[in-house]
Amino acid sequence: MRNKEKLKKAIEFRHEIHRNPDLSGEERPTYERIQKFLAENAPSIEVVDKGVYIYGIYRSKHPERPRIGFRCDVDALPIEDKIDKPYRSCKPGIGHKCGHDGHTATMCALAMELDEFGAERDVYMIFQPSEENGAGAIQCTRFITDNNIAEFFGMHCSTDEDKGVVQYRDGLMNCASVGICVKYKGVSTHASLPELGKNPSAAIAKLALACDELSASEEYKDLVMATVIHMKSGEDGAYGIAANKGKFQVTLRAAIEAEMDDLESKLVAKAEELAEEYGLECKIVQSDRFPETVNDPAMNRKLLKVCKELGIPTAERPEAERGSEDFGHFAKLTPSTIYMMCMGKDKPHLHSVEFDFDDDIIDTAVDIHMGLINDI
Repeated sequence: MRNKEKLKKAIEFRHEIHRNPDLSGEERPTYERIQKFLAENAPSIEVVDKGVYIYGIYRSKHPERPRIGFRCDVDALPIEDKIDKPYRSCKPGIGHKCGHDGHTATMCALAMELDEFGAERDVYMIFQPSEENGAGAIQCTRFITDNNIAEFFGMHCSTDEDKGVVQYRDGLMNCASVGICVKYKGVSTHASLPELGKNPSAAIAKLALACDELSASEEYKDLVMATVIHMKSGEDGAYGIAANKGKFQVTLRAAIEAEMDDLESKLVAKAEELAEEYGLECKIVQSDRFPETVNDPAMNRKLLKVCKELGIPTAERPEAERGSEDFGHFAKLTPSTIYMMCMGKDKPHLHSVEFDFDDDIIDTAVDIHMGLINDI
């Protein structure tokens, strides 16, 4: 970034966002901060407020040229912030433990760079909500189609490589995933007379075993996982009462989204079959649904070209991330790639209470984004 005074402002803004984190679906205060910052520091950037998300536009003198877009996510996590810094989160139990404060500050720094130095084509910058639960990008897909975005890029932070290394991967970058919650309701009875009630415990146990059996099917071509995250039946310490209600939660994950969907349909069918077998009421709720994220090799070639010109080291990720990323909704609509800016292997890992975004990343990421903008 050429203007170091503005870089300092971006870093200070990152600290402000970190101090005031907002959870998924509650990002409005963060959006107000972003709009105020852009109005004061990048006045030529047109800001469009769509309610659940906002985006900025730099309009060039060449609107006929292919439009380029960038995405950042702005939500925080329900994780305590335990960094020893003056900008530590002021909200107990909530912290920017995935670096989205840094993503937001990077986008604002890019806006300031465009405001001062301009570009030879139109640039679109979206501030996306609710990445952490998968509900955000799906609400923002019209950003791509309505604005005819021809190339789209996302940046995330990582601790998998030495500081300053850009990680990339062609094809699958992040697995698809979905959370499934099965609630069973039976009939209460005294523990001495279990035959008079309807107990969901056996159904829940069989459903847990079915997860392993179904996900191990030889029909699947690539990685398919079913990870049980929670099981409960009856009430703790109620020895005189047979269990009459229960809950089972599992996360399904797959390298191929269609295979995850297939596993999901089979598991739902099994849950309903067990409810019928044991005479139970059954309610099934799906949440935190993420698509597969597939990077476009042509967009990665552009990324690698820019990094080479800037002297920034790169490394290909040997495997896709099992963890999910809702950037995949955008990647289905236009040529896209999401890459990783590495902060060093010695840094606390993402989603830990000690994690804090490295401010040095902002400068490098803005240079990369400007290089991509200029690669017409």
